[in-house]
Amino acid sequence: MTRDSEDTGFSDPPVKANIFAAGAVLWRRATGGGAIEVALVHRPKYNDWSLPKGKIDPGETPMVTAVREVAEETGLDCHLGRYLGYVTYPVTGHRKLKRVDYWSATVTGGEFAPNAEVNQLRWHPVDSVMDELSYPMDRSMVRNFLRLPPDTSTLLLVRHGKAGRRSRFKGPDDERPLESAGRDQARILAPSLLAFGATEVYSAPPLRCVQTVDPLAESLGVPIGRESLLSETGYAAAPDAALDRVRELASTPVTRVICSQGKVIPPLLQQWAEIDGVTLPPARNRKGSVWALSVAGGRLLAADHLDRALRVRSHTE
Repeated sequence: MTRDSEDTGFSDPPVKANIFAAGAVLWRRATGGGAIEVALVHRPKYNDWSLPKGKIDPGETPMVTAVREVAEETGLDCHLGRYLGYVTYPVTGHRKLKRVDYWSATVTGGEFAPNAEVNQLRWHPVDSVMDELSYPMDRSMVRNFLRLPPDTSTLLLVRHGKAGRRSRFKGPDDERPLESAGRDQARILAPSLLAFGATEVYSAPPLRCVQTVDPLAESLGVPIGRESLLSETGYAAAPDAALDRVRELASTPVTRVICSQGKVIPPLLQQWAEIDGVTLPPARNRKGSVWALSVAGGRLLAADHLDRALRVRSHTE
C-alpha cells in the first residue's frame, strides 16, 4: 500500500502506522545558481534509488530524525523547509505499517562519503529525477516538492507551552511561568526548531512565552527579542500592526522563531492566509505547537502545523 499525500498538516493516516520514520527531498542549485537538483541515494542492500530517510530514534521528533538521517546517509548537513506530506506502506515480512514524513531540505555543508547504508549519491535535475527513483511513493514527495518554489524563507510561529490555569496563579498574569509539562515542551522544541535552521528568537513579553523559547535561545547563544505587539493585549489593540510586524520578521532569508499566545496566533495567521490566498490546514493550535510558515517575497506560500510531529516517540511505538 502506498499513499500519495497532499496533506500539509499532521492528521493521522486512515490505517494507523506503528513504525515511524522521516526523510527529505534534499535539493540544491546547480553550479552557478542554475537549475534545481535533487539528491538520490543508492542502497546496496535493496539495490534501489530513493530519497534519504530513516526510522525515528527514541527521544526524537520527525524533524530531528530527518536532519540526522540526511547527515548519516549522505554526509551532508541540511536545514528543513516546507513539509511535503507522508507515505505509509507495509513492512515486508512483518504485520506492521511504516509512516514516513518528508520535508524539503537545503544543503548547508558536508561532503558525501560511502557508508554502511549508502554507497552512492547522485544529483539529478528535476526534469529527470522521476525516472531515476525506484518507488512511486518517493515520486509523490518530489511532486509535492515541485508544487511550490523551493527558494523560500521559514518563519516558525510557536504557541507557548503549558502554564497551568490562570485562576490558580496569584500574581500578574504576565508573570505566570511554565509548569513542568511546559518546560518539557520547551526542551523538546529547541532541537526541532534548530532542524529548520533557526538563528533568531523573538517572544511576546509574558514570562511563559519567553520561557518556551529560552532553551532555543540558550542553544544558539542569542538574546530573545521582545515583541509587545504579539502579546494578547498588544494584538487586541493593533492587529494590523501586529501582522505587519510578523511579515517584516519573515521578510529575510534568516529563519526566525516567534513565541506568542493562543488569542493571537490563529486570527493573525488566518488574516495573513486570506490576504495571500493560502488555505490553512485544520489545527487545534494547542500549547507548545508550531506553525512553520514558508514565505517568498513577503508572501505566504504555505503554512504547516506541527503538533503531532512534536510528539517524542518511545521504544515501544
